[in-house]
Amino acid sequence: MKTFLTAVLAAATLTVPAAAQTQDVDMRVRWPNPALRILESYTLKAGDEAREVLVIAGDATIEGRVDEDVVVIAGKAQLSPTAVIEGSFLVIGGTAVIAEGAQVHRDVVVVGGLEAPPGFGAGGNQVVVGTAALGAQLRAIVPWITRGVLWGRVIVPNLGWVWTVAAVFFLINLFMSVVFHTPVRASAATLAATPLSAFMTGLLVLLLAGPVCVVLAISVIGIAIIPFLGCALLVAAVIGKIGFARWIGMSVVGQDDMENRAQSLRSFLIGSAIMCIAYIIPVLGFLMWGMGAVFGLGAATLAFFSAYRRENPKPPKKRAIAAPIAAPPDLPAPADLPASADPSVPVDLSAPAERPAVVTEEPIATEPPVDRAAPSVGLLSFPRATFLERLAAFALDVALVMIAAQILRLDRLFADNPSFESNVLLLALVYHIGFWSWKGTTVGGIICQLRLTRIDGTPLRFAESLVRGLSGIFSLAVVGLGFFWILKDPERQAWHDRIAGTYVVKVPRNWPI
Repeated sequence: MKTFLTAVLAAATLTVPAAAQTQDVDMRVRWPNPALRILESYTLKAGDEAREVLVIAGDATIEGRVDEDVVVIAGKAQLSPTAVIEGSFLVIGGTAVIAEGAQVHRDVVVVGGLEAPPGFGAGGNQVVVGTAALGAQLRAIVPWITRGVLWGRVIVPNLGWVWTVAAVFFLINLFMSVVFHTPVRASAATLAATPLSAFMTGLLVLLLAGPVCVVLAISVIGIAIIPFLGCALLVAAVIGKIGFARWIGMSVVGQDDMENRAQSLRSFLIGSAIMCIAYIIPVLGFLMWGMGAVFGLGAATLAFFSAYRRENPKPPKKRAIAAPIAAPPDLPAPADLPASADPSVPVDLSAPAERPAVVTEEPIATEPPVDRAAPSVGLLSFPRATFLERLAAFALDVALVMIAAQILRLDRLFADNPSFESNVLLLALVYHIGFWSWKGTTVGGIICQLRLTRIDGTPLRFAESLVRGLSGIFSLAVVGLGFFWILKDPERQAWHDRIAGTYVVKVPRNWPI
């Protein structure tokens, strides 16, 4: 057997060219799959090899050879003297410890802390952001993720820094509850009066926040208003969350006077304590946190619109001029007075003469029947649509247009105009003009019970729909001011409504489409 193996090796040597015999042959075994660890540590021992290593929320110790990259997220990474990394070495949210003799042939990127010998040098770039203390703080988040987020709770009882963060947030909420007593009281009163409406409004605001930001970003000029919109939503969420805590406290211990600051503080403390206990319980903690955010945002939004309506009341409706009062009938002439049988008895001129009673039928006031065949005739009798209702319908239409654009793949249909945004704008314009001319509304308007009509009560024609659509682009381009004009206009008209001479009204649910 030994003689046979020797002969085979000799024959192979003779068949290999001389140039190839002088080259080094790579006999290393390459692993087909990377080493992936999530929420646990990983160790690559000396003499072992891996194609690449990815560790999330865990520690990694590399003693062997890695053919490609080593990535550690929210953990500690250690390279021993025998470690060889052919690719890059990345540590995000943790600490990297590199021993003397470790080799990294490409880039070293550390967001956190790096401990390396003075003579260490990577084959590529070396970028370090932060310090070792920052890396330790980022690594401390891992237990909160594993024992808090994955369990569905906000507060982990055995983590000290979590209680510190909770105490800081409590002090901030307490300060805002005292300083901003009036808006917090309005939010709590709204939750006490209409909790379901507050919840639905909060969901609607969360759903509309994204489409509104997309619309503002498309207009380019509206990008400047996105930070202010984000700050407004943040303030509303914080104020509403404090009002939510007061509402819980009011439900446990009744509050007689909403203006009483002492009672309001008591309700806030009780509600905050109940929320804190709920945050510790698994699953219930996330439910309480999410419900508080939705209820609070909806209550703050409703309270804001109520305050706006009080500061800007609707103009009084013009009353119809009363018909002139008919003159009383003339008194009977002396000749018509009754004659006395006895001439010596004087006639009483003050007593009215008796006349036969005349029965008259008064007309019964009846409302004119609504012509269902031509509903636009009676649209002017319905109330004007509010800003929130029109915004909800517009967001639904934008979502529908975006879905249609993705299905139709407009960026591929129009070779001359490959810009996807411009094609979406064209599709939205065609969609709105077509539906306004056909049905006097859009799909979003049908869902939100909104209809369009001209100021004289007649339905829109194609010309008015085209003018309204083109002027709507102008209302959107100027940072959306044309749309926000609805909040100030007494007839709740936007700029494109005034240009096209249209109203948007709210119709009953049984109004025909």
